[in-house]
Amino acid sequence: MAADHQFSGPLTAAEPPADGSPHRTRPPRRTRPSHRTAPARRIRPPHRTRPPGARPAAPEEPVIATATRPLPVHPAAPSPPRSRRARRADRLAVLAPGVLSLALGLWGIRRQGTLWQDEAVTYDMAHRGLPDLWATLGGADAVHGLYYLLMHAVFGLWDGGLVALRLPSVLAMAGAAVGVAAVGRRLAGPRAGPAAGVVFALLPVVQRYAQEGRSYALVTALVVAATWVLLKASDERRRGWWAGYAAPAALAGLLHEFALLVLAAHGVALLAARAPRPVLRAWATAAGGAAAVVSPLVLLSLRQSGQVAWIEVSVRTDVLGFLLTAGIGTACAAVLRHARAPRALGTLALPLLLLPPASLLLASAVKPLYVDRYVLYAQAGLALLVAAALDVLWRSVRPRAVLACAAAVAVLVAVGPVGTHLRGPASRTDDVAAISRAVRETTAPGDGVLFLPGSRRVWTLGREPAAYGADDLALAAAPHPSHTLYGTELPPAGIRKRILGVSRIVVVREPARERREANGREEAKETELRDHFTRCEGNTVSTARIEVYERGDHC
Repeated sequence: MAADHQFSGPLTAAEPPADGSPHRTRPPRRTRPSHRTAPARRIRPPHRTRPPGARPAAPEEPVIATATRPLPVHPAAPSPPRSRRARRADRLAVLAPGVLSLALGLWGIRRQGTLWQDEAVTYDMAHRGLPDLWATLGGADAVHGLYYLLMHAVFGLWDGGLVALRLPSVLAMAGAAVGVAAVGRRLAGPRAGPAAGVVFALLPVVQRYAQEGRSYALVTALVVAATWVLLKASDERRRGWWAGYAAPAALAGLLHEFALLVLAAHGVALLAARAPRPVLRAWATAAGGAAAVVSPLVLLSLRQSGQVAWIEVSVRTDVLGFLLTAGIGTACAAVLRHARAPRALGTLALPLLLLPPASLLLASAVKPLYVDRYVLYAQAGLALLVAAALDVLWRSVRPRAVLACAAAVAVLVAVGPVGTHLRGPASRTDDVAAISRAVRETTAPGDGVLFLPGSRRVWTLGREPAAYGADDLALAAAPHPSHTLYGTELPPAGIRKRILGVSRIVVVREPARERREANGREEAKETELRDHFTRCEGNTVSTARIEVYERGDHC
């Protein structure tokens, strides 16, 4: 007789029921002998009772599912800890885009000694004394006040000229590349993350503003940091993380108020991820705190809105450029959806790419405000989407050599002709050094100089006409003593009197600005030149037109 443990199935025959009711007997079931013991019964833990009406407790889940910790459906056993070598490799992969961005930023950082007008303003403001700087910010450029204070400290530590002017932006953009890689790794995996950082570092617009003495690279780095902390805060759900989210968001807004538009993108991402109410409340509190910190700066800058009167939104460049970028990002998001990739990356990256620039473009229907560098941080969303789409294609396209060759060509173009152009004098709208040099070479001692409009005096900051014996005919007070960006000018009557007191005038004008900044002073300059002087020669340098006028009806 076989042992009992050799049978794993039910009994072969059934005994009649005790109540005598009819029943069917099952045919005997053929079984194979087995030398394995029957599986032991799973002993269930004692059932816990809960109060009537109470809901069963559910484990907390991350709001936005991440590639490193996916949204669990059923509780699973903890994954084994990774080795120290694997963790070190992950950190190096995330840091690699920062090294690439740093190398690109240091390459040609002096840009052949060129300087454009916004950087000239930064250099001038950073070299003013703190009382003078503070007084100037009360009437102009308050939106960049914190950045000027930071650069004042940088030049106080090391007055390294153009290198010191641009080095903070280089370092900030390298940090932003690391942050993009970290966000991408958390949302799309260990391959797409570093790829996102590399794509970000290679973007032409990122390479450009990594080498400019303005606040946009620092704003981008802080926005990326706030985005990473948002993922941690929505996952961990601790107050400390939400405070850590509000801090970089507020600091970015203090560097440039349009950085607050990222809060709307983050809010839309949480709504699209169907975040629970406690997370939404925590985000609203943190975002409201950041907005409250920046609100005094916003109110002050509204009183200085005349400084952005030069902005004109172009359909050919601004609108079409945004539509092209939005189209690329949307196409990458479609690739991710078609491949059934995790929704988390598109849920966050697409609003980051679209909402800030779209908001400025819509606002420009009332008052022109859109300039691409004001929302430079939106490029982080584009880099995340492109890298995730490339990762999907890399896993699905055969042969991979085609995709690898296309990527290599794109890298060579971004670093070769595009990168070389961005580090040359022709890459910016104007070259303050070249214009100032041309004015100095054209002007003789005793000549008069006129700027049309007066804001074009920015081209000679630090190299004023008085330094080489010429007379700035319309100037009433220089920029530093008057606590202004470009100095103050005489009333029209005073300008006419001084123009008639010289026989030769060098006129420095920008025609596009003249149309936008017309006023009584500019009309007085044009009238006296037309009635009493003759234009004898002219030369164009960048966007400046340098003309020589002589008294009388002939040269």
